[in-house]
Amino acid sequence: MKPVEVKPNISFEDLAKIDIRVGTITSVEEIEGSKSLMRLKVDFGSFERTILAGIKGERDDPREIEGVQALFVVNLEPKKMMGETSEGMLFDIGYEDGITPVLAVPEAPVPDGTRAG
Repeated sequence: MKPVEVKPNISFEDLAKIDIRVGTITSVEEIEGSKSLMRLKVDFGSFERTILAGIKGERDDPREIEGVQALFVVNLEPKKMMGETSEGMLFDIGYEDGITPVLAVPEAPVPDGTRAG
C-alpha cells in the first residue's frame, strides 16, 4: 500500500456532526441480484438499523461477522441501493487504500450504542 496525501483540515465542529457508534451485527443476508452488497441488521441498544455494505467479495463467508461489534456511521441520510434502503454506513479500514477491508472494532466489548469520538 502506498500512503496517500492527508485530506484537508476540518473543524472540530464538522467532526462533531458525524455520529459514529458501536453496534452488534445481528444478521448478514444476501441481497438478490447484487454482486457486492449484503444486508446487515445492527443492534445499537436503543434502536436497530438496516445497513447495506459492499462486503460480499471481501471475505469467504460474510456471515462470519454476525455477533461482532463494529463501528458504524448512524446519521447519514438514508440511501436507496438495489431497491433497498441503507440507514447508515459500516466503518471499515482498508477499502479506500485498495486492501482487503477489515472491521473497525472496539478492543473490548462495550454497550451497543456507545459513541466514538
